[in-house]
This record gives sequence, structure tokens and C-alpha cells, in this order.
Amino acid sequence: MRAQPAASHFVNGEWLEDTAGEVIEVIYPGTGEVIARLHSATPAVIGAALSGAVAAQAAWGRMRPVERSRILMRAVAIIRERGAELAELETLDTGKPIQETLVADWPSGADALEYFAGLAPTVTGETIPLGGDFAYTIREPLGVCVGIGAWNYPSQIACWKAAPALSLGNAMVFKPSEVTPLGALRLAEIFSEAGMPPGVFNVVQGYGNVGAALATDSRVAKVSLTGSVPTGRKVYAAAASGMKHVTMELGGKSPLIIFDDADLESAIGAAMLGNFYSSGQICSNGTRVFVQRGLKERFLTRLAARTEAILAGDPLDPETQFGPLVSAAQHEKVMEYIGKAKAEGARLITGGAAGNHGPLFVQPTVFADVTDDMTLAREEVFGPVMAVLDFDSEEEAIARANGTEFGLAAGVFTADLARGHRVIAQLQAGTCWINAYNLTPVEMPFGAVKASGVGRENSRAAVEHYTQVKAVYVGTGPVDSPY
Repeated sequence: MRAQPAASHFVNGEWLEDTAGEVIEVIYPGTGEVIARLHSATPAVIGAALSGAVAAQAAWGRMRPVERSRILMRAVAIIRERGAELAELETLDTGKPIQETLVADWPSGADALEYFAGLAPTVTGETIPLGGDFAYTIREPLGVCVGIGAWNYPSQIACWKAAPALSLGNAMVFKPSEVTPLGALRLAEIFSEAGMPPGVFNVVQGYGNVGAALATDSRVAKVSLTGSVPTGRKVYAAAASGMKHVTMELGGKSPLIIFDDADLESAIGAAMLGNFYSSGQICSNGTRVFVQRGLKERFLTRLAARTEAILAGDPLDPETQFGPLVSAAQHEKVMEYIGKAKAEGARLITGGAAGNHGPLFVQPTVFADVTDDMTLAREEVFGPVMAVLDFDSEEEAIARANGTEFGLAAGVFTADLARGHRVIAQLQAGTCWINAYNLTPVEMPFGAVKASGVGRENSRAAVEHYTQVKAVYVGTGPVDSPY
């Protein structure tokens, strides 16, 4: 098979196989071809990974931060040297067009590793003068962290979780999605080649039961999950029983508010990026596009023309702009949402059918006249389906944008920057943009509020979520005691 790895798991610096585990077939979404066959982790594999991580973390955590950083920087160099090869693997794993994976997947992961490699040696404590006495603080690693990945950006997510965890002295056991298991294995191999000690970063495959076993193990100090809200609730509850640290980056139904004075072409471009990039399979997508009534028809006319010009096709063709959904299950789900939107009275502007480029394609789809009570406006579709809603006033747009359990992202397009800042300040979302959308540089925190998650990834903010503070009081004189 064209993408078969050496084994299903990478544990303690070595490939590891246990064929007693449940079979995982890896499907290339572009054709439906089986490109690899792996096995889910058995209890023995999980135990080996966790034991190895515990053993490796002690020495790794004591290592000078700059020494850890040198290893991570060697991994960054390897990733960038092999960019074309890694992009092809990511396309085979996910079905995303190679023109995306060349610039947005592994490159983003390399950026995260590079950023935290540079940041870690600067993370220090503080001294607190107390008269004659004083106190100081130390930032310590948490210990063994579990990362649980999603299938939409599998290699980027693995790097985003590994970068702060490893640079700050933790060890990690990472479980990728069973749908896209290949990139994390390659990352583990690259870390090993870069000189990372065995056991510091381990990859085990599996379904939900493997994630549950990892999240509840007493040797684990932290769980970081990227996934759906229902999955997040389960993992959060499991981690809470052991008082573990958590980062939850979950789903969204994010608003993109476009005012009459917005630059039309830029606003349309952002709406398309926020609904059709990666075939709409991005958690932060602005899938509720609120367009002020005076701009609505011009917006829809131009949006339809630009959407219909999108080039769908073979994901490995550099000219292809739009690929298939990741799986048959996801394709079925998205088509059901399109059917509900039609049945509930939304006006179809363009698309609305399965694509003709392969079994897992769905046409880029736009619905207008969507109302807040429609299923399309309330539930996360995770496919290339845009809902356009009308609004009149700023106050109305804010109230309706906030009328959801989700709170991952939000965007505003307007020529009035004072209004842009004013509106963003009132939107209940953790990651926001003004006159841009879905740009997530590693220097900027990424995370959510409400049901969309807790904690932050990327930027210096991630330090708070992968370390803990030890406070030390130092007495410099005799102890004053009444006894």
C-alpha cells in the first residue's frame, strides 16, 4: 500500500506493532483507495507508551531548555527540507489539495516548533521581595501530557500540541484521529532523527476507547484535545475525575459580520476562505455569514460567481483548489445538512449537490435567507456549506451572533475601524479577526469560550497550560514563633 508505515505505533523511540489491536484502514479520500492498514493500540501498547513517557520525562525536564530547543530546531529543519514529501503524505491522509498542504499544514507545524524552541529558554520565574525575607517562583513541567488529535489538520495539530509540551520539559503520548493516523507517526520519526531521547514523544493509534484509556490513566498530568463538543465533554469529564490539567479546542458555529461599508471583494474572499478552504472542515470557520441588508444582493451575486469558479479535482494536482471530504461518514452528514437547509426554506444560491469529481466530493454551497432557527444556523456542519443571514443594525448583529452555545471564533468586516473594535469587544468568542479571517499565526493565542473549549494554544499563553508554578519562601533570619 502506497503509504504503509513501518508499524502502527512509535513508542520509546522505536516502531511498535501489535496485530491483536482492531484494524484501522486508512482511506485516501481522493479515490477511496486503502493506502495503509494499521492496528489500534492494545493495553500493552498503551502501557508501554505511558511507562516510557514517565521514565523519559524526568531527564528531559531537567535538561537545559536551550538543549531541548536545539533538538526541536533540528526537527524544524528536517520538516522544511522534506516539505514536498510531507505535503503529499498529508494530502493522501486527508484528501486536502496539495496546494493547501504545501503551505498550511506541516509549515504551520514547523512554525510552532520553531516558536516554542525559541521561547522556552526565556521562560523564567520571579523574585518577590518581602523585607528581609524573599520568595521566588519556578515554572515546572507538568509531567506526561496526552494529546488527542482531530482529522482535519492532523500534522499541524500534532505539532501545535507537541511544541509547547516538549519545549517546556514535558513528555507526550499523542493519539491521532483514527481517520488520519499517518502524519503523527512521521513527526515521531523526525523527532527521533533530530536526537530526541526515546520516550519523550510517543504515538499510539486507536479509536475512542484508546483516548479514554489515556485520559483516565493516573500517570497522565494533562490532556489536550482537538475535537467536537460532544467528544470534548466526555474527555473533560474523564480528565476531571483525576484532577488533570486540560486544554479543549472544540467546535464552533462562528459568526462573520459584514457591514455595508466593507470592501466587497475582501469580505467575499474571507467568507469563502472561512467556508470552503479544506472543503469547509475547519473548526473556526465563519459559517454564519451576517450580511447587512444594503449589501446583501451585491454580495450574493459576486459570491456565486467566485464560488462557481473554484477548481475542484484530483487533490494531488497542483492546480486543484478544492478537494473531497475526509470520509464517507462525513460526506453523508454534510449532504444531510444540505437536505435540511432546502427543506427548511433556505434559498440555494449555488452548489447544493454532491460533486462529480469523486465519491466524497460536495459542491461548494451557499444558502441565503437563512434564519437563526434553521438547523444550518445552529449546528456545526463541518463541510463546504455557507449560511448567509440578513441583518439591519449593529446591535442586532451582535445579539444574534452571540445567540449560540459556541464561542470559538468571530470576524467583522467594516471600513469603520472604531466600529470593528467596538463590535469585536462585544462578541463572545476566543479568537477574532477584523477585516481578515482564519489567519492563525503561532504568535497569536488560539482558543475559545463557552462550549467551544478551554485553554489556549500557541503564543506565550500556552506556557500557562503546559507548566505549573512552584512558589518558594526563603527565610533569612531567625524564626519568629510564639511557641
